[in-house]
Amino acid sequence: MSMTNRPDSIQLKRAIPASPSRVYNAWLDPMILRRWLAPGDWTISEVEIDPRVGGRYRVRQVDGDGNEGGFESEILELEPYRRIVFRWGFAGPRGAAGPVYDSILTIELALTDGGRTELTLIHDRLDTLRAALPGVADEVYAGWRAVIDKLALLVARAG
Repeated sequence: MSMTNRPDSIQLKRAIPASPSRVYNAWLDPMILRRWLAPGDWTISEVEIDPRVGGRYRVRQVDGDGNEGGFESEILELEPYRRIVFRWGFAGPRGAAGPVYDSILTIELALTDGGRTELTLIHDRLDTLRAALPGVADEVYAGWRAVIDKLALLVARAG
């Protein structure tokens, strides 16, 4: 996995031993997403995905100590098996009723010569989150790295 990390943006690249369609669907299928989009001891308590441009993308997580958080997001672009762009909103325990720190998350998928998928994750506009919650912003790269590792294992096992 390679990465670029700036104060307002991160980029991860990862070769995943699965087809682009399998990786793409893992972002949009709530049953699959529940199995990988939570780092460390966090688990997913709720998922709501409306898989269309303009659709809601809501994920609520809870850790072993009962701390809650998640994402109140919107799908901005869908290019099947190639690209997904989100308005990605970091939200605390009150969800959309509390402050939501918006950013832009882009997922790009490309089939490699070896039949793998090269996933590129670009998370931009993290400056608002960094200003409000610097400790959370400092963990964005590590969080994405952890969940992308889980995603890669999950979709590779699926065959």
